[in-house]
Amino acid sequence: MSCSVAQCLEVVGEWWSMLIVRDAFLGVTRFDAFQERLGIARNVLQARLTKLVDAGVLTKTAYSDRPLRYDYRLTDKGRDLWPVLTAMRQWGDRYAAPYGPPLQVVHNGCGHVCDVVLTCAACGDSVGPGDVTVADARPGLIPLRDGARG
Repeated sequence: MSCSVAQCLEVVGEWWSMLIVRDAFLGVTRFDAFQERLGIARNVLQARLTKLVDAGVLTKTAYSDRPLRYDYRLTDKGRDLWPVLTAMRQWGDRYAAPYGPPLQVVHNGCGHVCDVVLTCAACGDSVGPGDVTVADARPGLIPLRDGARG
């Protein structure tokens, strides 16, 4: 499917993958630290880390030869997931946190708790779903079998 949302989900749409990315943003880099924080089975964690490395979201660098151990760090591609993760956190804070947000994000520039909003790169105005029109981008739009576009 040529849909960019579907392609993103192919890489990070699985439950554990975004939690691994979240923890990488929080500074976690080592297998054992991911495993301890997430409570994930080691074989599942290894499979997800491998997929994220293969997709270019994380990079894997040896930090010990005996035994062989690795750091997993976000690449530029991985760091570009920040707005996706932030939007998911903000949605969860609003609709799925019965006791309130479990953490607050503080803007380093002004010191205030912040919510991140989408803005137009050209004019700076905030952008919501009613403020945009969807247009074919071509050449990325591939016709589907039934004539619809995906």
